[in-house]
Amino acid sequence: MPALVALRYLWVFPASVIGTGLAVLALVLGARARLHTGVLEVSLRPRAVWPGKLLSRLPFSAITFGHVVLARSESEQDRLRRHERVHVAQYERWGALFLLAYLAESLIQLALGRHPYRDNRFEVSARAAEQEPEAVQKT
Repeated sequence: MPALVALRYLWVFPASVIGTGLAVLALVLGARARLHTGVLEVSLRPRAVWPGKLLSRLPFSAITFGHVVLARSESEQDRLRRHERVHVAQYERWGALFLLAYLAESLIQLALGRHPYRDNRFEVSARAAEQEPEAVQKT
């Protein structure tokens, strides 16, 4: 089993490198980090070094890159954990190709006249997981 876990992390590694780079930048600016269920969670802190309205301008409350989740705050990290874990599982399925698959899906939805984020099937799946009872939640 440890070899399988190592392969999952290796398969996702290129995307995790992006997340780690962003995490380092966030930590320099006063964010907090913790490991939770094998995922590096980085939470921004509104009262840290962050320039005034930067946090409110971020187009997301949380974002996942491989096994790294960055969120606006610890409360957002907690609130969105199920949602973001679905994205971690999607990365584990698709590897670094998930970045391209996600973008392609958004472009397809846009071309179909739909919303590129709200109707993106990866987001639809993550939102559905938020509604599942914890014991039944899929990975």
